[in-house]
Amino acid sequence: MYAILPAAGPVAAGRVRTPGPKSNAPVDPLNTAMPPKPARRVLAGPVLAGSVLAGSVLAGSVLAGPVLGSTVLAGAAPESGLRGRRGECEALDLLVAGVRAGQSRVLVLRGEAGAGKTALLEYLLERASGCCTARTAGVESEMELTFAGLHQLCAPFLDRIERLPGPQREALSTAFNLREGATPDRFAVGLAVLSLLSEVAGERPLVCVVDDAHWLDQASVQALAFVARHLGAKPAAVVFAAREPGDEQALIGLTELAVRGLAEDDARALLASAVAGPLDERVRDRIVAETRGNPLALLEVTRRLAPEELAGGFSSPGAAARPSRIEESFRRRLLPLPPATRMLLLVAAAEPLWDAVLVWRVAGQLGVEVEAAAAAATAGLIESGGQVRFRHPLARSAVYRAASPEERQRAHRALAEAIDPDADPDRRAWHLACATHGLDEAVAAELDRSVGRARVRGGLAAAAAFGERAAELTPEPDGRARRALAAAQAKYQAGAPDAALRLLAMAQAGPLDELGRARAELLRAQLTAGSGHGRGASALLLEAAKRLEPLHLGLARDAYRDAFGAALTDGRMASRGELGEAAAAARALPPVPQPHAPDLLLDGLARLAADGPAAGVPVLLRALTAFREEELRTEEGLRWLPLACQVAHDVWDDESCYLLSAQLTELAREAGALAVLPVALRLGAGIKLLAGEPAAAASCAAEAEAVTRATGHPIEPYGRLMLTAWRGHDDETRQLLAAAARQLTTRGEGHGRTVAGWAMAVLSNGRCRYDEALAAAEQVSEYPDEPGLAAWSAVELIEAAVRAGQPERGIAALPRLSEATSAAGTDWALGIEARSRALLSDGEFAERLYVEAIERLGRTRVRVELARAHLLYGEWLRRESRRVDAREHLRCAHEMLTAMGVDGFAERARRELLATGETVRKHTAETAAELTAQEAQIARLACDGYTNPEIGVRLFISARTVEWHLRKVFAKLGVASRKELRRILPDLEQAGVLA
Repeated sequence: MYAILPAAGPVAAGRVRTPGPKSNAPVDPLNTAMPPKPARRVLAGPVLAGSVLAGSVLAGSVLAGPVLGSTVLAGAAPESGLRGRRGECEALDLLVAGVRAGQSRVLVLRGEAGAGKTALLEYLLERASGCCTARTAGVESEMELTFAGLHQLCAPFLDRIERLPGPQREALSTAFNLREGATPDRFAVGLAVLSLLSEVAGERPLVCVVDDAHWLDQASVQALAFVARHLGAKPAAVVFAAREPGDEQALIGLTELAVRGLAEDDARALLASAVAGPLDERVRDRIVAETRGNPLALLEVTRRLAPEELAGGFSSPGAAARPSRIEESFRRRLLPLPPATRMLLLVAAAEPLWDAVLVWRVAGQLGVEVEAAAAAATAGLIESGGQVRFRHPLARSAVYRAASPEERQRAHRALAEAIDPDADPDRRAWHLACATHGLDEAVAAELDRSVGRARVRGGLAAAAAFGERAAELTPEPDGRARRALAAAQAKYQAGAPDAALRLLAMAQAGPLDELGRARAELLRAQLTAGSGHGRGASALLLEAAKRLEPLHLGLARDAYRDAFGAALTDGRMASRGELGEAAAAARALPPVPQPHAPDLLLDGLARLAADGPAAGVPVLLRALTAFREEELRTEEGLRWLPLACQVAHDVWDDESCYLLSAQLTELAREAGALAVLPVALRLGAGIKLLAGEPAAAASCAAEAEAVTRATGHPIEPYGRLMLTAWRGHDDETRQLLAAAARQLTTRGEGHGRTVAGWAMAVLSNGRCRYDEALAAAEQVSEYPDEPGLAAWSAVELIEAAVRAGQPERGIAALPRLSEATSAAGTDWALGIEARSRALLSDGEFAERLYVEAIERLGRTRVRVELARAHLLYGEWLRRESRRVDAREHLRCAHEMLTAMGVDGFAERARRELLATGETVRKHTAETAAELTAQEAQIARLACDGYTNPEIGVRLFISARTVEWHLRKVFAKLGVASRKELRRILPDLEQAGVLA
């Protein structure tokens, strides 16, 4: 599929063979002799996964270096994060291996803009750790500056220029304006650069990358191509990235790797990963087809399209973004086309689901002949073949924007008339709405009837789009206000606060009834609470709840729930008595005969606020069990699970926290509830971090920030802050703390300030800066009424106080911790309490407490806290002069913390182990250098995810031999599993051991 010409020999998965004797030897596509004639070779042999075996060549082809096919395999390249680029990454891995083996390599990555060439160069530089690397990039504005690109590449090595032979030194110095002189001979400059880079490569393998070679000045590209052709036996590589098609004559004849668009499955997966809410399959397939799998185009489309358009095409093309330069270029191609061709294109642009049959039927009704498509294909707006498929998503929006309102309405009306109202009433209603100018109750009623179906098919964003348009077309004031309020609520849930506020203003300007006005007041309070600038939002929610009590008890309970949530977020910033007022009002509600999970949660929060943990926490634990056992409707889950997950954190229920946050994330994704999804992701990040899943936690935190940014909400730094603190990343944590301090104070989130103080305490305890940890934890503990984090901070305070030699300050904090943990009674809570009491105890009693802590925490998901219990017990044993026993627990702590990426505490465990007399290997060049070449190769393949049998096939050894070698690798590196081996991979690559 990706070969330049059809394959002439059989193709094997992941490997290419020409007809003849069978061999399983891996093929290096770059180890090809360079012929003297500068012409491009076109392979007739098979091409797969970026690997080519230079075999039989089609008669008449010119031999000058292979063009490598770019096969896209499912999934990301090993350890690269590049989806669908396994073949290209394998080719680059072979290139680096060849350079490390003392051979020269040359490669041109050739592909259209956005295909991922730069990402592949970054991958290459990552894989070339341990080698000397140099890079340059062409800049369009510098194409007329002679030798500008070459100077950028050579700048790190100019201190060696005096070592060059005289003529070469003078030529290069003059070219770089280091001395005056006549215009240098370009051949002499090329020789000088070759000598310079050869000297560098003589000391250390060298990898040079040249990005955007099509924008390099001509002199630079000629010199670099000369160097690439004459490297000889030096351990060096030059890799170019250039656009396709390319006219860089100097690069003709060099080995090429074609970087094509992603395969359909990978393109769909990439698109789905970039869309937080629902993605209609037909819209997805249209986007994949129009972008031809180009990764950059796929990602740009997701940023330009509104959620409702992704959910079902219910938006005008290009309505969500300003025209770009590319779109403007498509518009210029459109202008000279005949009217019939432009009408055909407009109908295709107005139909979002790429229904070619419908487009042609409507075009025929509008008098457009089939021949009209030819002019559009010639102009490069659509592909040839009669499908009326746009060549780029921006071509679609350019066509739609260029049409007049009357032309758009005509196209939409024709589409609506052609759609069967029984087969697809929603799409017909949408086209009717787009064709309507002014108010029209009949169309508005059709849209209103579609809201429920749209929600099922496309989530909240689609439902909100129908509701909004229905409100806009409604002529009668009462109905307009009612529909506007319903649409505003859907927009709020879909994560579109600005649109929600606009629709809410429309609703409140109309004649709402008493319940409608109370619902509008509740929505405005909810929007205020979610805006990030809503200090005192809990008071607004309390007012709304009281107004709703006599009108709608269910909505009143929702309002009290949100009031509790807002008060917990305000934390220390909340007005004194807000939680108490909410508690009293909630407890005064009529009792529920058969309470369900939401009822128990509200009751537990009220009891907690009014009477303390002993009264409230048991009820909250019952509520969490009910949430796990009861089947919630989607709407109910989206309303109640965010608070339930937060409560699970606060009452030490790790199982509920883990399961309910995963359930909430799934619900929010399916419904397109972009206002809830970031909350779910942040909660999931926190428990996954404590469970020892740092990669999953980091992914959740990053996605939460991306969704928050996309919906226009303020970014909350809690996820990244927790991650960096636990990982012991000092500089990054401090930067986040400094940025968060101003932001959180301005927004009035006392809870956020508590998170920041707790994060500083965790970081400092891991780094053995106990005085700093003590100060940070004590600041947080000044607000004991904040549930959850106040108790967690007491844990850090006790550890810091004991290690800082001030145990009395830890003793003072113990009652606050004990009150919370005793009320919860979970293994997580009681394990933490036992560990903290052990720190403040001596002798046999302390040891019993440490053992109890390890046993209890061992039954939970919180693996990080279990590892810390082993660490503290090991430290205590060493101070009791029981070194053998101490080593067992310190070794366990070190292995667990290292595997989980909790680097600060892991280093603390390592130092304690050294103090016991045990040799602890750091995973660096010293230990990695002990690997044999075959062990290093097996280690690399194991890190890349290959099984023992697969490694055996690649290396012509048995799976049992692979296992034997891996055991030796583990022993030499001080690891016990493939997971730990992947953890130390960056150190091994930096040492230049794993190629």
